[in-house]
Amino acid sequence: MRIFTIKIVFFFLLFGMGCAVSAQDSEFLRGKILDQTTGEPVVFATVRIKDKAKGVVTNTDGSFRLPLYFRAAGESIEISSMGYEKTEYELLQLSPKDINIIRLTPGVISLNEAIVRGEKARKLSARQIVRKAIENIPNNYPTKSFTSKGYYRDYQKDSLGYVNLNEALLQVFDSGFYEIDTATTKTRIYDYVQNKNFRRDSLADDSYNYKNRRKVIDNAYLRPYGGNEFQILRVHDAIRNYKMNSYDFINNMNDGDILKNHSFKKLSDTYFEDEQLYTIRLKKVYPDYEALGFLYISKNDFAIHKLEYAIYDDRKRNSNLELREKGIKGSLIFEVITEYKRGVDYKMFLNYISFHNTFRINIPPKFVIRDLFVSAPKGFFVINFNNKIALDNNIENNNWYDFKFRNKKIDFKKMYVLNDSSIVLIPAMNQKFLTNMFGELETISNKRLDLNTVLEFEVSGIRDVDGNLLNQWTYKDYNQFREYFVQETKPNFNAPEENLVMDKRKPIFEDQPVHKPDDFKEYWMNTPLKTTNN
Repeated sequence: MRIFTIKIVFFFLLFGMGCAVSAQDSEFLRGKILDQTTGEPVVFATVRIKDKAKGVVTNTDGSFRLPLYFRAAGESIEISSMGYEKTEYELLQLSPKDINIIRLTPGVISLNEAIVRGEKARKLSARQIVRKAIENIPNNYPTKSFTSKGYYRDYQKDSLGYVNLNEALLQVFDSGFYEIDTATTKTRIYDYVQNKNFRRDSLADDSYNYKNRRKVIDNAYLRPYGGNEFQILRVHDAIRNYKMNSYDFINNMNDGDILKNHSFKKLSDTYFEDEQLYTIRLKKVYPDYEALGFLYISKNDFAIHKLEYAIYDDRKRNSNLELREKGIKGSLIFEVITEYKRGVDYKMFLNYISFHNTFRINIPPKFVIRDLFVSAPKGFFVINFNNKIALDNNIENNNWYDFKFRNKKIDFKKMYVLNDSSIVLIPAMNQKFLTNMFGELETISNKRLDLNTVLEFEVSGIRDVDGNLLNQWTYKDYNQFREYFVQETKPNFNAPEENLVMDKRKPIFEDQPVHKPDDFKEYWMNTPLKTTNN
């Protein structure tokens, strides 16, 4: 009996106050900042050691970590966040073992209406305020070299929590706002770690792939910008990169793109650390998309304290109740939040930047056809699968099998399960056609030619014992975050030698030079609190 084969190849392409303290956390004082009124976490609040230029920014659950030696030294912390009253705590008041709950009180503006350059601030339209803010960027931000030291992380989140958490301590050497950031800024790595205390997911950790679409940002494209993760994050600081194209619809602020692309509306004023701020909403509705952002601008000198910006896909309804209550119907594509604070000479220096986008992993079918055998002497086909076939399948459903020989459809008179993972198909054609078909298939096989040139087939509707549908692709949605939180900023610093700085072309966590300074213990990773799901 002569048997030959057509091979089918598939490319597979919660915590509590009484929780235990891990060895890693035993060196840290831990806290969580909540809204006094709502009990919700205060995200990205600034926690600073009083009278020192050191501190952290809270995580998405309001949590933070501080080295215990600050408590032993009797230090105090100052906690501030936009729209809240500034609060001070002595660290000796806080428990070194438990997660300390700290509540911030929403603030009420009681400052007098600011006077700007001799004219009442309220006379300026929202668009005029934004225009003045852009014009004054060279005056309000550092134009000379400076350095920042801080905590960088990138991670994903799925329905269970943090995935693929990578952390680093970095020192950034910036030549000032007159220089192009991507060309002149250099970075030194103090330390980096791929945190194995949180779940790792190799599929989600892969690079974006728009060729086979295994990992993609749905309906969007993330440009590599010629750099690694940290480079991509810095490019999305539209204030620092106001003279170049940063991201869609904000684009080049210096060229007025933000003014051309949006409508503006003044909302109620707010304040940050006793400085009164305009709140400007910027919005644009495009076919199938919506862009929504907020600018927080000083009423004294038009310095931009904060820029929040997000783009939503209106073709996909979001499941976030909080967003829907705000009138946002579509699902998030990406979001950038950038905050600056007053520093040396009253200039504005980066406090933190967070870049958040969604992406989708397309997962190959789990149940597939392994191969197709053709028995010419006996006149039948055998389909072999990679898993056992479910017993409740209607194997004799003729509609599930679409076979064509030289574009002529083949009908079957009998179909049955040969073993747990194979199906036999016996054609119901006239004998002359069957003899010619199987004879030609055998001849092509003997000549080692491609049988697929004359025989086409497709099978559908069959499930395996695990419930997987044949050839069915599935997908999983994730949220991707890249974030940098400044712990300390100093002016007039020049970059070190080339061999001491990060190679921008390589991933941060891949064989990069690491140089820890003598005062390395003064800086720390503000690792998120680990929940039971993580």
